[in-house]
Amino acid sequence: MSKFKKKSSAGQPAISTASLPDIVFMLLFFFMVVTTMRDTSLMVENTLPSADQVEKLQKKDLVMYIYAGKPSPRYAERFGTEARIQLNDKFADVDEVQQFIFSEREQKREELVPYLITALKVDEETNMGLVSDIKQELRKAEALKINYTTRKGDAADNM
Repeated sequence: MSKFKKKSSAGQPAISTASLPDIVFMLLFFFMVVTTMRDTSLMVENTLPSADQVEKLQKKDLVMYIYAGKPSPRYAERFGTEARIQLNDKFADVDEVQQFIFSEREQKREELVPYLITALKVDEETNMGLVSDIKQELRKAEALKINYTTRKGDAADNM
């Protein structure tokens, strides 16, 4: 009898799965840190007009968004097809814009209030009269820093 036995060729050894939980938790942690939650659900159609001179905002936490456009098909039966204003997650009238600005200012620190910007995300099919009414209410609330949100492109393409 021999002391040593010959190895039989049983194939490849099994792959170790000991580090698999570490990799899964590392990916889970990564996506939890990187993912941002949407602040508001869009209730209006919002095809932004294009512009050829676009500037990106640096501090988005200082921006208050006002959406305007026709209600999306899911809300059209209840709210009609006329252009509406959306403030946060609800439809609003023009009279409520001023109160919205004041409530947004109260949520920010006092030293940041002078730097707040009101961004209008207006659908390209929206009547300019509604935008003018919104701007009048913003003047009454002394929210004079206004930004029109657009998509980058040639403005001549829309005409």
